[in-house]
Amino acid sequence: MNTISTIKYATLLCLLTLLTACDSGPDKSWENAAKGSYSATLSEDGTLSIIGSIIHGGSLWANGKHERLFDWNHKQGKYSNIIASGFSPEGLFALTADHQTMVLWDTTSGKALTFWTAPNEVMDLDLTPNGNYALLGLEDYSAVLFDVKRGGIQRTFYHQDRVRSVELSNNGELAITGSEDQTAKLWNVNSGEELFSWQHKDEVVIVAISPDGSRAFSVAKYDKAVIWDTVSGKAIGQLPLRATAIKRGQAFTSARFSNDGKQLLTGNSDRLVQLWDAKTLKELKRWTVPKRDLWKPTSAAITAVSFSGKKGQYYVVASNGFTHLLK
Repeated sequence: MNTISTIKYATLLCLLTLLTACDSGPDKSWENAAKGSYSATLSEDGTLSIIGSIIHGGSLWANGKHERLFDWNHKQGKYSNIIASGFSPEGLFALTADHQTMVLWDTTSGKALTFWTAPNEVMDLDLTPNGNYALLGLEDYSAVLFDVKRGGIQRTFYHQDRVRSVELSNNGELAITGSEDQTAKLWNVNSGEELFSWQHKDEVVIVAISPDGSRAFSVAKYDKAVIWDTVSGKAIGQLPLRATAIKRGQAFTSARFSNDGKQLLTGNSDRLVQLWDAKTLKELKRWTVPKRDLWKPTSAAITAVSFSGKKGQYYVVASNGFTHLLK
Protein backbone atom coordinates (compact mmCIF):
# COMPACT_ATOMS: atom_id res chain seq x y z
CA MET A 1 0.00 0.00 0.00
CA ASN A 2 1.38 3.40 -0.98
CA THR A 3 1.58 6.40 1.36
CA ILE A 4 2.03 9.87 -0.16
CA SER A 5 4.58 12.20 1.39
CA THR A 6 2.24 15.08 2.10
CA ILE A 7 5.06 17.48 2.87
CA LYS A 8 6.58 16.89 -0.54
CA TYR A 9 3.25 17.36 -2.27
CA ALA A 10 2.34 20.47 -0.31
CA THR A 11 5.67 22.04 -1.17
CA LEU A 12 5.28 21.27 -4.86
CA LEU A 13 1.74 22.60 -4.85
CA CYS A 14 3.00 25.86 -3.39
CA LEU A 15 5.66 26.13 -6.09
CA LEU A 16 3.03 25.53 -8.76
CA THR A 17 0.79 28.30 -7.38
CA LEU A 18 3.27 31.10 -6.71
CA LEU A 19 0.82 33.88 -7.46
CA THR A 20 -1.92 32.56 -5.16
CA ALA A 21 -2.22 31.67 -1.51
CA CYS A 22 -1.10 28.13 -0.85
CA ASP A 23 -3.84 25.81 0.37
CA SER A 24 -3.22 23.26 3.07
CA GLY A 25 -2.48 19.70 2.00
CA PRO A 26 -3.49 16.38 3.57
CA ASP A 27 -2.09 15.22 6.89
CA LYS A 28 -2.10 11.60 5.69
CA SER A 29 -2.95 9.90 2.39
CA TRP A 30 -3.30 6.28 1.29
CA GLU A 31 -4.17 4.47 -1.89
CA ASN A 32 -7.30 2.34 -2.17
CA ALA A 33 -7.81 2.07 -5.94
CA ALA A 34 -4.85 1.53 -8.27
CA LYS A 35 -6.30 3.31 -11.31
CA GLY A 36 -8.96 5.42 -9.62
CA SER A 37 -12.58 4.88 -8.65
CA TYR A 38 -16.08 5.25 -10.12
CA SER A 39 -17.62 6.15 -6.77
CA ALA A 40 -16.98 6.44 -3.04
CA THR A 41 -18.96 6.95 0.15
CA LEU A 42 -17.81 7.72 3.70
CA SER A 43 -19.66 6.74 6.85
CA GLU A 44 -20.93 9.59 8.98
CA ASP A 45 -17.86 9.59 11.26
CA GLY A 46 -15.46 8.86 8.40
CA THR A 47 -14.19 5.61 9.91
CA LEU A 48 -15.45 3.48 7.01
CA SER A 49 -15.49 4.00 3.27
CA ILE A 50 -16.96 2.16 0.32
CA ILE A 51 -14.79 2.37 -2.79
CA GLY A 52 -16.07 1.53 -6.27
CA SER A 53 -12.73 0.86 -7.96
CA ILE A 54 -12.31 1.04 -11.73
CA ILE A 55 -10.28 -2.19 -11.73
CA HIS A 56 -11.05 -4.15 -8.54
CA GLY A 57 -14.77 -3.59 -8.02
CA GLY A 58 -16.29 -2.70 -4.65
CA SER A 59 -14.63 -2.82 -1.24
CA LEU A 60 -15.11 -1.68 2.35
CA TRP A 61 -12.20 0.11 4.06
CA ALA A 62 -11.32 0.96 7.66
CA ASN A 63 -9.80 4.42 7.34
CA GLY A 64 -8.12 4.54 10.73
CA LYS A 65 -5.99 1.51 9.79
CA HIS A 66 -5.85 2.28 6.04
CA GLU A 67 -7.03 -1.30 5.61
CA ARG A 68 -9.36 -3.02 3.16
CA LEU A 69 -11.80 -5.08 5.21
CA PHE A 70 -13.96 -6.79 2.58
CA ASP A 71 -14.34 -7.10 -1.18
CA TRP A 72 -17.94 -6.31 -2.12
CA ASN A 73 -19.00 -7.46 -5.58
CA HIS A 74 -22.44 -8.49 -6.82
CA LYS A 75 -21.39 -11.66 -8.69
CA GLN A 76 -19.00 -14.24 -7.33
CA GLY A 77 -15.71 -14.23 -9.21
CA LYS A 78 -16.47 -10.98 -11.04
CA TYR A 79 -15.75 -7.35 -10.29
CA SER A 80 -18.78 -5.06 -10.14
CA ASN A 81 -18.88 -1.47 -11.35
CA ILE A 82 -20.18 0.15 -8.15
CA ILE A 83 -21.71 3.43 -9.32
CA ALA A 84 -23.47 4.40 -6.07
CA SER A 85 -23.30 3.41 -2.41
CA GLY A 86 -24.41 4.54 1.03
CA PHE A 87 -24.23 3.82 4.77
CA SER A 88 -26.99 3.80 7.34
CA PRO A 89 -26.50 6.67 9.86
CA GLU A 90 -25.11 4.39 12.57
CA GLY A 91 -22.80 2.67 10.06
CA LEU A 92 -24.00 -0.91 10.64
CA PHE A 93 -25.38 -1.39 7.13
CA ALA A 94 -24.34 -0.37 3.63
CA LEU A 95 -25.91 -0.57 0.20
CA THR A 96 -24.05 -0.81 -3.10
CA ALA A 97 -25.53 -0.45 -6.58
CA ASP A 98 -24.27 -1.21 -10.06
CA HIS A 99 -26.25 -0.45 -13.22
CA GLN A 100 -28.74 -3.28 -12.64
CA THR A 101 -28.54 -4.64 -9.07
CA MET A 102 -28.34 -3.59 -5.42
CA VAL A 103 -26.86 -5.45 -2.44
CA LEU A 104 -27.40 -4.72 1.27
CA TRP A 105 -24.34 -5.53 3.40
CA ASP A 106 -23.56 -6.02 7.09
CA THR A 107 -20.53 -3.79 7.71
CA THR A 108 -19.40 -5.81 10.75
CA SER A 109 -19.32 -9.25 9.14
CA GLY A 110 -19.02 -8.10 5.55
CA LYS A 111 -21.80 -10.50 4.53
CA ALA A 112 -24.42 -9.77 1.88
CA LEU A 113 -27.90 -9.67 3.45
CA THR A 114 -30.21 -9.07 0.48
CA PHE A 115 -29.90 -8.81 -3.30
CA TRP A 116 -32.32 -6.86 -5.49
CA THR A 117 -32.80 -5.82 -9.09
CA ALA A 118 -32.76 -2.02 -9.18
CA PRO A 119 -36.09 -0.41 -10.26
CA ASN A 120 -34.12 1.70 -12.77
CA GLU A 121 -30.54 2.89 -13.14
CA VAL A 122 -29.46 4.24 -9.75
CA MET A 123 -27.66 7.59 -9.83
CA ASP A 124 -27.37 8.14 -6.06
CA LEU A 125 -28.63 6.58 -2.82
CA ASP A 126 -28.85 6.91 0.94
CA LEU A 127 -30.03 4.62 3.77
CA THR A 128 -32.41 5.10 6.69
CA PRO A 129 -31.46 3.99 10.25
CA ASN A 130 -30.77 0.24 10.58
CA GLY A 131 -30.66 -0.05 6.80
CA ASN A 132 -34.40 -0.68 6.53
CA TYR A 133 -35.05 1.55 3.51
CA ALA A 134 -33.01 3.16 0.76
CA LEU A 135 -33.72 6.45 -0.95
CA LEU A 136 -32.74 5.95 -4.59
CA GLY A 137 -32.20 8.73 -7.12
CA LEU A 138 -33.10 7.23 -10.49
CA GLU A 139 -32.61 7.89 -14.17
CA ASP A 140 -36.37 7.58 -14.81
CA TYR A 141 -37.09 11.08 -13.37
CA SER A 142 -37.98 9.87 -9.89
CA ALA A 143 -36.60 9.11 -6.45
CA VAL A 144 -38.06 6.15 -4.59
CA LEU A 145 -38.07 4.83 -1.05
CA PHE A 146 -37.16 1.14 -1.46
CA ASP A 147 -37.52 -1.54 1.21
CA VAL A 148 -34.07 -3.14 0.99
CA LYS A 149 -34.80 -5.87 3.55
CA ARG A 150 -38.15 -7.14 2.20
CA GLY A 151 -38.25 -5.61 -1.27
CA GLY A 152 -40.60 -3.22 -3.03
CA ILE A 153 -41.06 0.50 -3.58
CA GLN A 154 -42.78 2.16 -0.63
CA ARG A 155 -43.04 5.70 -1.96
CA THR A 156 -42.18 7.67 -5.11
CA PHE A 157 -40.98 11.29 -5.32
CA TYR A 158 -41.35 12.78 -8.80
CA HIS A 159 -39.16 15.14 -10.83
CA GLN A 160 -39.18 16.18 -14.50
CA ASP A 161 -35.70 14.85 -15.31
CA ARG A 162 -33.04 12.50 -13.92
CA VAL A 163 -32.47 12.63 -10.15
CA ARG A 164 -28.74 13.15 -9.69
CA SER A 165 -28.38 13.45 -5.91
CA VAL A 166 -30.33 12.41 -2.81
CA GLU A 167 -29.87 12.48 0.97
CA LEU A 168 -31.87 11.72 4.12
CA SER A 169 -31.91 13.28 7.56
CA ASN A 170 -30.57 10.89 10.22
CA ASN A 171 -34.05 9.96 11.45
CA GLY A 172 -35.15 9.19 7.90
CA GLU A 173 -38.09 11.60 8.06
CA LEU A 174 -36.84 14.26 5.63
CA ALA A 175 -35.38 13.75 2.17
CA ILE A 176 -33.78 16.12 -0.30
CA THR A 177 -33.55 15.32 -4.00
CA GLY A 178 -31.69 17.16 -6.74
CA SER A 179 -32.54 16.80 -10.41
CA GLU A 180 -31.49 17.77 -13.89
CA ASP A 181 -34.88 19.54 -14.09
CA GLN A 182 -33.07 22.39 -12.28
CA THR A 183 -34.84 21.91 -8.95
CA ALA A 184 -33.98 20.62 -5.50
CA LYS A 185 -36.96 19.37 -3.51
CA LEU A 186 -37.50 18.73 0.18
CA TRP A 187 -39.90 15.91 1.08
CA ASN A 188 -41.70 14.50 4.09
CA VAL A 189 -40.73 10.84 3.74
CA ASN A 190 -43.61 9.48 5.83
CA SER A 191 -46.40 11.28 3.95
CA GLY A 192 -44.69 11.78 0.58
CA GLU A 193 -45.56 15.48 0.72
CA GLU A 194 -43.37 17.92 -1.19
CA LEU A 195 -42.45 20.56 1.41
CA PHE A 196 -40.40 22.92 -0.76
CA SER A 197 -39.11 23.15 -4.31
CA TRP A 198 -36.01 25.29 -4.81
CA GLN A 199 -35.33 26.55 -8.32
CA HIS A 200 -31.90 26.81 -9.94
CA LYS A 201 -30.82 27.97 -13.39
CA ASP A 202 -29.17 24.72 -14.39
CA GLU A 203 -29.17 21.03 -13.46
CA VAL A 204 -28.78 20.36 -9.73
CA VAL A 205 -25.72 18.18 -9.22
CA ILE A 206 -25.33 17.91 -5.43
CA VAL A 207 -27.74 18.11 -2.50
CA ALA A 208 -27.20 17.55 1.22
CA ILE A 209 -29.23 17.79 4.42
CA SER A 210 -27.94 18.22 7.97
CA PRO A 211 -28.27 15.17 10.24
CA ASP A 212 -30.94 16.93 12.34
CA GLY A 213 -32.80 18.05 9.20
CA SER A 214 -32.62 21.77 10.02
CA ARG A 215 -30.54 22.85 7.01
CA ALA A 216 -30.24 21.77 3.41
CA PHE A 217 -27.77 22.49 0.61
CA SER A 218 -28.19 22.49 -3.16
CA VAL A 219 -25.85 23.45 -5.96
CA ALA A 220 -26.28 23.53 -9.71
CA LYS A 221 -23.73 23.66 -12.50
CA TYR A 222 -23.18 27.21 -13.80
CA ASP A 223 -25.32 28.49 -10.94
CA LYS A 224 -25.43 29.31 -7.24
CA ALA A 225 -24.74 27.08 -4.25
CA VAL A 226 -27.34 27.70 -1.53
CA ILE A 227 -27.89 26.74 2.11
CA TRP A 228 -31.60 26.57 3.00
CA ASP A 229 -33.62 26.69 6.20
CA THR A 230 -35.82 23.59 6.02
CA VAL A 231 -38.51 25.01 8.37
CA SER A 232 -39.22 28.23 6.48
CA GLY A 233 -37.92 27.10 3.10
CA LYS A 234 -36.00 30.36 2.80
CA ALA A 235 -32.38 30.69 1.73
CA ILE A 236 -29.90 31.29 4.53
CA GLY A 237 -27.56 32.47 1.82
CA GLN A 238 -25.28 31.58 -1.07
CA LEU A 239 -21.72 30.37 -0.78
CA PRO A 240 -19.43 33.20 -1.99
CA LEU A 241 -18.23 31.64 -5.24
CA ARG A 242 -16.33 33.64 -7.83
CA ALA A 243 -18.38 34.56 -10.89
CA THR A 244 -15.59 33.31 -13.14
CA ALA A 245 -15.64 29.92 -11.42
CA ILE A 246 -19.41 29.63 -11.88
CA LYS A 247 -19.14 30.54 -15.58
CA ARG A 248 -16.46 27.88 -16.04
CA GLY A 249 -18.83 25.34 -14.51
CA GLN A 250 -16.65 24.72 -11.47
CA ALA A 251 -18.55 21.79 -10.06
CA PHE A 252 -19.16 20.68 -6.52
CA THR A 253 -18.92 16.90 -6.43
CA SER A 254 -19.62 16.17 -2.74
CA ALA A 255 -20.97 17.87 0.37
CA ARG A 256 -21.79 17.03 3.99
CA PHE A 257 -22.99 18.92 7.04
CA SER A 258 -21.46 18.47 10.49
CA ASN A 259 -23.58 16.65 13.08
CA ASP A 260 -24.72 19.94 14.64
CA GLY A 261 -25.43 21.49 11.22
CA LYS A 262 -23.14 24.44 11.93
CA GLN A 263 -20.53 23.63 9.28
CA LEU A 264 -20.56 22.37 5.70
CA LEU A 265 -17.71 20.46 4.06
CA THR A 266 -17.58 20.48 0.25
CA GLY A 267 -15.41 18.95 -2.44
CA ASN A 268 -15.16 19.95 -6.09
CA SER A 269 -14.06 18.56 -9.43
CA ASP A 270 -10.54 20.00 -9.20
CA ARG A 271 -9.17 18.46 -5.96
CA LEU A 272 -10.38 21.35 -3.77
CA VAL A 273 -11.98 20.78 -0.35
CA GLN A 274 -13.57 23.68 1.56
CA LEU A 275 -14.98 24.06 5.06
CA TRP A 276 -17.79 26.61 5.46
CA ASP A 277 -19.65 28.22 8.34
CA ALA A 278 -23.26 27.22 7.56
CA LYS A 279 -24.69 30.37 9.18
CA THR A 280 -22.32 33.14 8.10
CA LEU A 281 -21.35 31.34 4.84
CA LYS A 282 -17.71 32.23 5.40
CA GLU A 283 -14.99 29.90 4.20
CA LEU A 284 -13.17 28.63 7.31
CA LYS A 285 -10.47 26.53 5.66
CA ARG A 286 -9.46 24.97 2.37
CA TRP A 287 -7.25 22.13 1.22
CA THR A 288 -6.04 20.93 -2.17
CA VAL A 289 -5.32 17.21 -2.37
CA PRO A 290 -2.44 16.04 -4.59
CA LYS A 291 -2.61 14.63 -8.09
CA ARG A 292 -1.62 11.02 -8.69
CA ASP A 293 1.07 12.29 -11.06
CA LEU A 294 2.10 15.89 -10.42
CA TRP A 295 3.57 16.44 -13.87
CA LYS A 296 0.53 15.33 -15.88
CA PRO A 297 -2.48 17.59 -16.57
CA THR A 298 -4.95 15.12 -15.06
CA SER A 299 -6.94 16.20 -12.02
CA ALA A 300 -9.30 14.45 -9.61
CA ALA A 301 -12.79 15.01 -8.27
CA ILE A 302 -13.53 14.82 -4.55
CA THR A 303 -16.14 12.06 -4.55
CA ALA A 304 -16.83 11.87 -0.78
CA VAL A 305 -16.27 14.06 2.29
CA SER A 306 -16.88 13.49 5.99
CA PHE A 307 -16.31 15.02 9.39
CA SER A 308 -14.46 12.62 11.68
CA GLY A 309 -15.17 11.74 15.29
CA LYS A 310 -12.29 14.01 16.31
CA LYS A 311 -12.72 17.76 16.23
CA GLY A 312 -10.78 19.46 13.45
CA GLN A 313 -10.24 16.27 11.42
CA TYR A 314 -11.90 15.37 8.13
CA TYR A 315 -11.80 12.51 5.64
CA VAL A 316 -12.10 12.91 1.87
CA VAL A 317 -11.90 10.49 -1.04
CA ALA A 318 -10.65 11.52 -4.48
CA SER A 319 -11.46 9.86 -7.79
CA ASN A 320 -7.76 9.23 -8.50
CA GLY A 321 -7.78 6.38 -5.97
CA PHE A 322 -6.64 8.03 -2.73
CA THR A 323 -8.25 8.78 0.63
CA HIS A 324 -6.94 11.69 2.68
CA LEU A 325 -7.06 12.74 6.33
CA LEU A 326 -7.26 16.54 6.61
CA LYS A 327 -6.59 18.70 9.63
